[in-house]
Amino acid sequence: MTQRTRRVTATDVARSLGLSRATVGYVLNNTPGQSIPAATRERVIAEAARLGYRPHRAAQALASGRSMIILLVLPDWPMEHSLRLTLETASHLLDEAGYALVTYTRHEGGQARPLWELLNPDVVIAWTAITAAERTSMQASGITRILPVLQQERSALSSPTLTEGTRLQIAHLHEQGHRRLAFATSVNERFSLLAQGRAAAAREEADRLGAELLDLRPVDHRDGSVARAVREWHERGITAVAAFNDDIAAMTVAAAQRAGLSVPGDLAVVGHDDTPMAGMLYPSLSSVSIDNVGQGHYLATQALHAAEDRPLPEAPPDLHAAIVVRESTRR
Repeated sequence: MTQRTRRVTATDVARSLGLSRATVGYVLNNTPGQSIPAATRERVIAEAARLGYRPHRAAQALASGRSMIILLVLPDWPMEHSLRLTLETASHLLDEAGYALVTYTRHEGGQARPLWELLNPDVVIAWTAITAAERTSMQASGITRILPVLQQERSALSSPTLTEGTRLQIAHLHEQGHRRLAFATSVNERFSLLAQGRAAAAREEADRLGAELLDLRPVDHRDGSVARAVREWHERGITAVAAFNDDIAAMTVAAAQRAGLSVPGDLAVVGHDDTPMAGMLYPSLSSVSIDNVGQGHYLATQALHAAEDRPLPEAPPDLHAAIVVRESTRR
């Protein structure tokens, strides 16, 4: 068995230089208010580098009461383009402020110990409902900065951030002259709550505009369901489809073309999320674009406000959702 190399400590550095442990600790931790000569500081830093000293972050966190970690609790959704871009933006901004953004997804039936108990984060932000027992667990772990502050149930059925784009899809198809519509959603069960929310928004918007949402179903290219759906839609006189995301939109367009239908002549299709793929396909996909970068900025600002009382905007950024019109709906 390979023997583990003992970690170099500040005590080792102090012993090698003949200095006090306190002096070395002040230098290595950059402790303010200490009048240590520049030459001594240089000696300590050089010797620490020579010996291979690395700060013990867990010990520092214990001593300072801060881990410099922001924990984001996510719903059990696949990591798609929009969410990934939001998190990348927030992570970069928090890194500049000295914090690490860690995401944690709870899975139904999972037995792993909650990540907040292992990391002792400075702030926990929940993008999904947390139970009273989970909040108690966080507080028992010494976490006092938990967002949202109040226990509340978050639902994709009512969140405008998650459903406004679907309303724009229906409105766009209506503006293009379509009155007989369908909504194509995902077969992925992990999307079920979000899919319900977007389907409800599609129906509400169609009713508001006086259009008919004649079909609403999950589709997939692997089991032939999208091909069957396209044939049935065409037979029923449905002329346009709003898709749950760009993946669903792309498979719908492909199925239509394989069935000998023209897009958008026989069937117009609009996607959601405006992924890079949308502009690469032929015909290119019209899609909903959302300001994910702005959402990432707001997430980072929320976290820094909770961690350090930095200023917080009075409200989240405007959604800035917009339809990017391309060939799949342009007449």
